[in-house]
Amino acid sequence: MKDSGRLLWLGVGLMLGITAALWLRPNEIRPALAGNDRAEDYIISTGPVTVNVNVLADGVWILDYRAGKLLGTIVDRNLGKLLNWAEVDLVQEFNIPPKQNVHFLMTTGTPIAGQTALYLAEINSGRFGVYTMAPRPDNRGMMIRRHDAAQFRAPAPPPQDP
Repeated sequence: MKDSGRLLWLGVGLMLGITAALWLRPNEIRPALAGNDRAEDYIISTGPVTVNVNVLADGVWILDYRAGKLLGTIVDRNLGKLLNWAEVDLVQEFNIPPKQNVHFLMTTGTPIAGQTALYLAEINSGRFGVYTMAPRPDNRGMMIRRHDAAQFRAPAPPPQDP
């Protein structure tokens, strides 16, 4: 009977201790795990890219507002170097008139079969595109492939002069 009483009090003590620890612990600060950021006229996003069968590399996407280009490359883990940059002319791709005020949003999605899709939207035109990156057939860097493009809303009306 003494041993069962001790086990009972040990169990009660453990339950109270765990409850108190959970109740009194400070709120956790969870880091943002986003793979993208922006600064002035540039946006960067990252995500895994399949280079060969069962070989993944870190893919890096940069949107350059000033040049109107989407750039993409991977980091070769064996050499610790970047491969040649692939580029897409977004002015032509999104049919943006000269001197147009543009606002891009860009992020990567969940990897599917080792390939991360890049989602790119231009707010004023209402255009949206889905892109991936893969090695070029000649093995001289990367290429960017557009998988789909669509309008998510009608283009914003031009500003009116008073």
